[in-house]
Amino acid sequence: MVAGEASADQHGANLVASILQKDPQIVFLGIGGEKMAQAGVRILFSSSEMAVVGLTEVFPRIPIIYKALRHLKHILKKDRPDLLILLDYPDFNIHLARTAKNCGVPVLYYISPQAWAWRKGRVKKIRKRVDRMAVILPFEETFYRNEGVRVDYVGHPLLDSAPELFPRSIEGSNSVMPNRSPVLGLVPGSRNEEVRLLLPSMVSSAEILKKKHPGLRCVLPLASTVNVELVREIIRPSNIEIALSSRNIYQALKTCDAAIAASGTVTLEVAMMGIPMVVVYRVSWASYRIGKMIVRVPFISLVNLVAGKRVVPELIQENAIPENLARETETLLSDRGARCRMIEELGMIRKRLGSRGASRRTAGIALEMMR
Repeated sequence: MVAGEASADQHGANLVASILQKDPQIVFLGIGGEKMAQAGVRILFSSSEMAVVGLTEVFPRIPIIYKALRHLKHILKKDRPDLLILLDYPDFNIHLARTAKNCGVPVLYYISPQAWAWRKGRVKKIRKRVDRMAVILPFEETFYRNEGVRVDYVGHPLLDSAPELFPRSIEGSNSVMPNRSPVLGLVPGSRNEEVRLLLPSMVSSAEILKKKHPGLRCVLPLASTVNVELVREIIRPSNIEIALSSRNIYQALKTCDAAIAASGTVTLEVAMMGIPMVVVYRVSWASYRIGKMIVRVPFISLVNLVAGKRVVPELIQENAIPENLARETETLLSDRGARCRMIEELGMIRKRLGSRGASRRTAGIALEMMR
């Protein structure tokens, strides 16, 4: 198994648990994080060493990425495992899939590369090298089927760990907070590069908001792949009360009235809690300019992509400054109508993601392929 990101680590762990429920004799090894290790995977390389954001930011990680790729290729050639399960992390995984195909090892790709958004040419390689795709967004099934890839829509794995019910009723959560100070979630992402680029602006925007809401408090959930000392160093000079939390994001943010979130899987988690949010995205100047030329989607946040329209505001690159973040967040805290509309839309997005059981369905596919 190869999961190169924190969110994929969680989904990989859930998948391992589902497979072991059906067949406890299966042995797992590969790339992942703490959650996959706890689920029983022998971790050869940590996903925290492999995760990158942007295009130019990959260069410092090339030595460890190359070492991991070479080692996994050796295992595929020498040991011939019964199945290779790939989770997102496209450039590494599509390359590794070629070796697996040449060795006669079946390949299951769970959590699709965003080939529908950029570098569509990767689909040709996927069609040649991947035996089956298990996709988690409703529009991905049609995309891959039209490209001649054998594909199954399994539902979104976040639903397996999310609270059972949509946690916020419109009546109870769309009002402003007249009798108490607001609680703001700061969610800077699961990679250290994201934290460096985004968290300072998030904290500065909270300081602006504190002028209008003197009792404002912040909650910051920590991904297992993020350096805690880096976070503390950034927030230390601030006069804002910021509570760091290592609990799962649903527990960490359950008291929040709004959130500022890095673009990525986490925006869907915040959406499923019904928490109004502002989405922020920033990479290096070079990565952004290259991305502008090759990305072909109208939005950068998964929330808006699933909805097919603008539900949450997106502040990108030079627009992701504290003043803009504070202004958009203040609207969500003070404008009852805007707050109500967004919470209603977030409820619809949760329904679009399908039903629970993504891990169980994908486990069935994995076992079928191994047999």
